[in-house]
Amino acid sequence: MLISAAGFGSGSVLAAPIYHTGLDWLGLVAWRFLFGALLAWSWVLLSTQRRAALRRLSRRQVLIALALGTLYTGNAGTYYAALETVPAALASVLVYTYPVVVAMLSLRFATRLPGRRPWLALALALGGVVLALGGIPVDGAPVRGIVLVMLSSLIYSIWIIASARLSGERRDRIATDAPVGLPAAEPAPAGDAAVTTAVMMTATAPVFALLAAANGRPLDPRTVPPEAWPLLLAIGFVASFLAIQTFYAGARRIGAAQAALVSTAEPVYIVLLAWFVLDQRLAPIQLAGAALILLAVVLAQTGPRPGGAPEPAMPLEAEVG
Repeated sequence: MLISAAGFGSGSVLAAPIYHTGLDWLGLVAWRFLFGALLAWSWVLLSTQRRAALRRLSRRQVLIALALGTLYTGNAGTYYAALETVPAALASVLVYTYPVVVAMLSLRFATRLPGRRPWLALALALGGVVLALGGIPVDGAPVRGIVLVMLSSLIYSIWIIASARLSGERRDRIATDAPVGLPAAEPAPAGDAAVTTAVMMTATAPVFALLAAANGRPLDPRTVPPEAWPLLLAIGFVASFLAIQTFYAGARRIGAAQAALVSTAEPVYIVLLAWFVLDQRLAPIQLAGAALILLAVVLAQTGPRPGGAPEPAMPLEAEVG
């Protein structure tokens, strides 16, 4: 989950220099997911095990994964559109209302946070996010940009819960605890992270490409500034290929709500990377917020594992490797 948080966080920070080359948000996300999808499918086809997992996907699972990939365009599109006018650090703080939404949705649709410890960790994490907002300029952030960020948070929460259910998570178990022989009325889980996320991005990339073409900005490599290519390749790798796969695989191990909670480490990473790459200085209150978030992650990870199983049924590297 921490690798996923770093990947998504890197995408937020890399967006600023890409915009400075003259590329807009629609071009950025279209190329990001095109590269992400190409990398994902290359990774699947390189492995006999992953190719076998692809053949095991049912038509229902493929259709659901494609639908989730289409839904993801709403999350990524609203977020990167907001980054044109909202500072990356501020956007990352605002979007982190989603762990609360995921925790609430999990009460009905997935595995709830067990005991009091993770709820305390969630409160600490949100407090840290609020403190991390200190020192970030908000006066120049337009209302439209802030609304887009909050909409992105809501869509992402729904995507997380729906993805968790696709992987086999239910109210009484996390995905890796799903029994092998499920009733006929309950669809088998789509467990392989590499395969499932490749199918998802198969839908995400064309949707953005079509949107770009419909807005008179087709994906023509000749229109991309040369200095943007290394950044686009980097964001396609870390924020699409790596981040989405590791999030899906990690959520299968610990549950959607716990995964969203651990991902609150992302604002810390973004603030630090923005300071290092974009020279956005850290205020003492931001450092205090970062410390609270890290404390919350440690607290969450030292609590009881959802579902009651002593160990994950499948190592993370087996799912993405």
